[in-house]
Amino acid sequence: MRTGKVFDVRDHGARGDGAALDSPAINAAIRAAEAAGGGVVVLPPGRYLSFSLQLRSKVTLAVEAGATLVAAEKGPLGAYDLPEERGPQLYQDFGHSHWHNSLIWADGAEDIAIIGKGRIDGLGLTRNGPGTPWSKQAGERPLSMAAMPAHDVAKLEQSRQAMLGMGNKAIALAHCRRIRIEGLTIFKGGHFAVLASEVDDLDLFDLVIDTNRDGLDLDCVRRARVERCRVNSPNDDAIVLKTSLALGRRAACEDIEVRGCIVTGYDLGTMLDGTRQRTQQLAPDRDRVTGRIKLGTESNGDFRRLRISDCRFERSRGLAIESVDGGTIEDVLAENIVMEEVTTAPLFLRLGARLRGPEGTGVGAIRGVEVRSLVARGIDPRFGAILAGLPGKPIEEVRLRDIDLGFDGGFSEPVPAAPAELADAYPEPSMFGPTPAWGFWARHVAGLEVNGLRLRRETHDPRPPVLLDDTRVAHAERADYWPA
Repeated sequence: MRTGKVFDVRDHGARGDGAALDSPAINAAIRAAEAAGGGVVVLPPGRYLSFSLQLRSKVTLAVEAGATLVAAEKGPLGAYDLPEERGPQLYQDFGHSHWHNSLIWADGAEDIAIIGKGRIDGLGLTRNGPGTPWSKQAGERPLSMAAMPAHDVAKLEQSRQAMLGMGNKAIALAHCRRIRIEGLTIFKGGHFAVLASEVDDLDLFDLVIDTNRDGLDLDCVRRARVERCRVNSPNDDAIVLKTSLALGRRAACEDIEVRGCIVTGYDLGTMLDGTRQRTQQLAPDRDRVTGRIKLGTESNGDFRRLRISDCRFERSRGLAIESVDGGTIEDVLAENIVMEEVTTAPLFLRLGARLRGPEGTGVGAIRGVEVRSLVARGIDPRFGAILAGLPGKPIEEVRLRDIDLGFDGGFSEPVPAAPAELADAYPEPSMFGPTPAWGFWARHVAGLEVNGLRLRRETHDPRPPVLLDDTRVAHAERADYWPA
């Protein structure tokens, strides 16, 4: 709900014709609202060409139906705000570590909102940026990128100098409190459509995002609700919870609810136009298209009290829960999940030892995870559900209830040998190759409870339906496999 005085950006000089640069006028309206003690800055119908907008405390930016905020291209009209000078970011890549180089950004603000039925078009945003300078490098990139030529990697990871003046996020928030983003459509959001870092009390409602890299990234966020959002992201993850060192310290991700969301990996733009095309087969990491909900990979801090419910995955990788940088993931519930056309494993829990962090960073933990009422169809026949801990450091207390998995096609290769541990590798289901069981594989797990596991595939498979390796089962009943 809008409250406070209304500030029409046209009264501050905005033209909304798609040709004139309107960001100076919009920023002037935002400053006027701040000076008045708060208010609503309105973008009426039109096309507003813009570089960086700084959102300030107690200000709502309302993008009305018929209004489009267009990210301008760096050039004769100007450039985006420069990335903050924060010293060497040793353990996190450029995109996660800066906020000001965005179309809309806020830093240290309170009680702000971005609402409306309008649209953000990231025409001039880039999805690229340099990776971390972390010296170890192991686990920095997925193993599926191992054979990628250096010049192809360089296209994705441009230098910091090349990024100056460019925008690489649609909306970026750091150190903020009481934030609401609701109703918008975002197309081509850059590296992140929304990046929220150390934000408390965040509401993301009814967003429609069709983007060229990540959708919604919540990094060290506390008390958040993500509800009824649709995110299409074939090239990267759709909704992600993280605990990185982007802000230079360990912090937790706590009390998050993701409910009633749809994540997909259709061709870019075809979720918005309704055609849902499937031309693109691979993401930039050279694995199949992404579009999933994930906890991790960045996992220096802890994750607690997380709920994912009533969500749908379409043509995407499955649910991933990953601690590889020393953080503990605990008290997680995922329920009432439906998946169609799963491009890797439907469920992937990975405790690893990438340990991207300061000297002395140790292996974290995953415990107290419950997944119930998960139905998946059209799963890539190479990959069963995966729970993979480490020798002497198992995943603990996992409860699976009413899991129903249906696999596409056949698998005629020899039964894979036991996969290598790959403790420090980047975590992806494909890291182990085809799983040694066609339906469910658990290795280094303690206290596994299974109540209602249904596995189906279309043709015979030389692999067993279930394989438990160094796994202690606390309880198991109602298992049904076909073919057995």
